[in-house]
Amino acid sequence: MSFKAYLIEQQDGKVGSGFVDMDESRLDPGEVTIRVAWSSVNYKDALAATGAGRIIRRFPCIGGVDLAGTVTASADPRFVPGEEVIATSYDIGVAHHGGYAEVACVPADWVIKRPAGLTLKEAMALGTAGFTAGLGIVRMEENGLRPDKGPVVVSGATGGVGSLAIDMLAGRGYEVVALTGKESETDYLKSIGAKEVLLRQSLDLARIKPLGNEMWAGAVDNLGGDVLAWMASTMKRGGTIASIGLAASMSLNTTVAPFILRGACLLGIDSGYTGEPYRHGVWQRLATDLKPKHLAAMTRTIAFADLPQVFDDFIQARAHGRVVVEIGA
Repeated sequence: MSFKAYLIEQQDGKVGSGFVDMDESRLDPGEVTIRVAWSSVNYKDALAATGAGRIIRRFPCIGGVDLAGTVTASADPRFVPGEEVIATSYDIGVAHHGGYAEVACVPADWVIKRPAGLTLKEAMALGTAGFTAGLGIVRMEENGLRPDKGPVVVSGATGGVGSLAIDMLAGRGYEVVALTGKESETDYLKSIGAKEVLLRQSLDLARIKPLGNEMWAGAVDNLGGDVLAWMASTMKRGGTIASIGLAASMSLNTTVAPFILRGACLLGIDSGYTGEPYRHGVWQRLATDLKPKHLAAMTRTIAFADLPQVFDDFIQARAHGRVVVEIGA
C-alpha cells in the first residue's frame, strides 16, 4: 500500500524536498508501525527541509522530528495495534524516516503511549518543543528552582519552546520575564503568562560585565551567544540556567565568575536522546501540572499539503507559537 510522504533529498550537494508516494518496504527498520495522525513543525524541521542548516544526517529522509498516531503493527509487547502513541526526537526526521508521512516505522524504545490528559493533537502541539521546555523546567526544579526564589527570564520568547516555557512556568506560579526582539508581540507574550516583556535591543550586549546586577533565579535560553553570556552574568546567587538552543549563536564568551562566585549553574538540555524512564516522566508532567493553559491559543493547525509553505516563517523568525500538521487525523 502506498502512502504520501514529504521526502528530503540531496543532489549535487543541494538539498531539496517535496511530496512523494512511498510504500512500507521503503521505511526504515523498527518494531512499531504507526498510522500517523499528527505531526508538527519545529525550527529544526525547517532547517532540515530547506537545507538552511546541516540537520539531515542521511539522505533521502522523510522529514518531521515529531509524530503521533495509532499503532498498526508491533513486534514489541509493550505496544499493541490500536494504541495511540507518540514519538519524538532521537533520529526521527534526521537520520530515520520521520513524521511527515502517513505511515511511520520506528524502534520501540523511541515510542511512548499517549499520556492520559493529552489528545494526540495536543501531544503534537507540544511535540519536541514542549518536551524540551518541560525537560528544562524539570531539570531546573531538580536543581532547586522554586517560584519564591525570584523571576525567571525566557529568551526566544515567541518561538515554540519559548512560548511553551512561559506558559508552563507561569502555570507553576513563577514570575516570568519574556526576552524578545519583537516589540509587536508584547500583548501575545503577556496573554500566555509573561508578567513583563524585556526587549533584546534594550540590552548592551557589547559590554557584558563578568558579574552584572543579580536579576534572575532562573533562565531558559533558546539563543546562545551573547544573550546566554548576559544571562549568566545577571543570575542571582544559586540561580540556574537551562541552555536549550542556539538560534543566535553556538558560541559562548563568558567568565567563570557567575559560577564560582554566585554558584550559578548552567544545565545543558538534551531533549534528543533523553531516554526512559525519564522521558516518560516528563511527558506525564506535560499532561498534568506542566500542561500549558494556553496551548490551543498558541497553536496553528495546517493541512499536510500546506507544509512547505510554513518553513520560511521559521527560517525568517516570523513564526510564533506552535504549528501542528494534520497528516491523517
